[in-house]
Amino acid sequence: MRRDVFQAIADPTRRAIILLIAAQAMTPNAIAAHFDMTRQAVSKHLQILAECDLVTPAQSGREIIYELNGTKMGEVDKWLEQFRKIWEDRFNELDKVLLTIKKQRHEN
Repeated sequence: MRRDVFQAIADPTRRAIILLIAAQAMTPNAIAAHFDMTRQAVSKHLQILAECDLVTPAQSGREIIYELNGTKMGEVDKWLEQFRKIWEDRFNELDKVLLTIKKQRHEN
């Protein structure tokens, strides 16, 4: 089954792995050291992230190092952008209401 980016980031462990890898490329063992789970469980999460192209495995000698694929994270950001506009508009409306209330209190 082909997963999409949103299925991958729905899991809190995978989001935590993404944050770790965003700071620096890491081996599966280095990533696993940050979690209270087996190395195999971390590998499964990495496999899902790699299937969705959120992380990219690269061979470095005998080890695999995982790096964040920023382009794929851009898809998430692009999708969220539509909500940012809605939130900004709502916050601006709330600001107007609060200013009106504040002015009314100062007039009374």
